[in-house]
Amino acid sequence: MDLAAFRASRDGDTPPDGLTDPLLALWHAAKGDWRQAHEIAQRAGAAGDSDADWVHAYLHRVEGDTSNAGYWYRRSRQAEAKGPLEEEWAAISTVLLERS
Repeated sequence: MDLAAFRASRDGDTPPDGLTDPLLALWHAAKGDWRQAHEIAQRAGAAGDSDADWVHAYLHRVEGDTSNAGYWYRRSRQAEAKGPLEEEWAAISTVLLERS
């Protein structure tokens, strides 16, 4: 799946099959379900998934909790994002789609 298809999937009621947990969390975030996205990212991060930690950082940035986001960026070993949230969503999604 590429970014265009992933973006288009947001128009549906259910996520595409086969998404990794970090991508699933991003899908829910894009649908406006921050709590579900956070639960998925938190669970996957606790299992050692650094990609989930990256998504977790993004989610705290969406929430407006930049200090908590900073912790998760450091934990994921990713640079702290400063640009528009939609651009960050697309950048993270692109990397994770390429890895899956």
